[in-house]
Parts: sequence; C-alpha cells; structure tokens
Amino acid sequence: MNKIEISSIASEKEIQNRQKLLELMQKTPLPQNELVSNAALFLKRQELQKLLFFNDIYQKILDVHGVIVEFGTRWGQNLVTLSNLRGIYEPYNYNRKIIGFDTFEGFKNVSAFDGHDEKTKDGAFSVSNGYEEYLKELMAAHENESPLNHIKKHEIIKGDASLELKKYLEQNPQTMVAFAYFDFDIYKPTRDCLEMLLTHVTKGSIIGFDELNDPKFPGETIALNEILSLRNVAVKRSRFSGMQSYLIVE
Repeated sequence: MNKIEISSIASEKEIQNRQKLLELMQKTPLPQNELVSNAALFLKRQELQKLLFFNDIYQKILDVHGVIVEFGTRWGQNLVTLSNLRGIYEPYNYNRKIIGFDTFEGFKNVSAFDGHDEKTKDGAFSVSNGYEEYLKELMAAHENESPLNHIKKHEIIKGDASLELKKYLEQNPQTMVAFAYFDFDIYKPTRDCLEMLLTHVTKGSIIGFDELNDPKFPGETIALNEILSLRNVAVKRSRFSGMQSYLIVE
C-alpha cells in the first residue's frame, strides 16, 4: 500500500518515536489469536485521548433520543468507537443508529475559506481504494459483539455529503440526531450539512467538531459562525482533549 500523507504537528522526536512504535507493532511476537485482544499495546496517548473524549460525549447523550452521525469518517476509528460505546452503555437501544458520511476520496470543493496550508487541497486525506467496503465489514464485526446484532444499526454513505445528506434526510424524514460530529475540516460540506442538520436536532442534542479554532483549517469555524454565530453558542471542550470541542443545543 502506498504511504498516505497526513497533517501533523508532531516534533521530529515524536515522529521517530511513532516510527519505533510502528516497527514494534510490525515485529510483535504476539501470536495471531492474541493480536486483537492486545491492540491497545500500540495505542498512543493521542488516540486514547480521543477515545476518552467520545466516551465523555456519549454519556451526555444517553437520555437524548436520536441517531449518531459522523461527517468525515475517513478510516472509521470514530465510528467503531461510537459503536462499541453503544454496546457498553445502551446495548438494547436499536434506535441509536450510527451513520458515517465520507467521500472516501479525500477533500472535495476546497475553497478560499479553507486557508492556504499545503495539505488543504482537493484529494487530501484520501483512503485506500474500496476502503468503505472493508469498513462496512469491520463495523458489522464489531456490532456482532453486542446484543440485537441481527438488527443492522450502522450505515456508511459514500459521496459528497452536501448532496448525500440531503438525499438521506428526504428518504428518512423521521431522522432525529442526538449527536453529530463534524470532521470534514473544510468549509463547504461543514456549512451545508450543519445547515441541513438544524431541523433534525432537539434540545440536548450535541454537535461536535474536530477542528474549531484550528488555524490550519479555518473553514470549519467560519461555517459554524455563519450558521449559528459564535456569539449565540457556548462551545465547550472536554478535559480529555485540547482540540475536539462541542456545543449542546439549547
């Protein structure tokens, strides 16, 4: 597989240490049947922080009715985390569907609102060809570890979410959203989907963001400001994360 370039603020020392972790993972002496059970051996602090962030958020929506939507799933780690949290906190809530939107081809419709970072361009943050099919299998395997696994409670939707969310809501007008997480990074899909989402949230729903106040990805903050106005919302952060943030619909 070709190496896929990603954005990072890591120091050279941190990059070297991560390469060492990769080498240790690749040459692990663990037997094959122990690998999945011991995957946390290679979980860095930064990834653990995000898991704790989602755990924190999930507990806040337990009494909020509706589905969970992630905008910008990429490899799907957040979707898997949310699916497993559902299995822990509310294994019999088959109404808590988890839906992921992504082009699976990287950024589309990058605009002037998205700044001038060298990695902010159409096609950035793409994934391996056909990855969405692998992710569907992976989500199904995780769902099989929880009760009511004969009921499919996840959906992966490929394409431009500015168009695909509109189709989804037209086909599913009953949709109520308890938690929406925006990880598009860029302006247009964030603005479009946030605007469409507003008629499908309720008081207590949570809207989360991955790149608010990030100088490398200004488009996400600009989109939020245009749709909701920063003066009218209380943007909160979890004690577990320095970047991820959220607001509670009031």
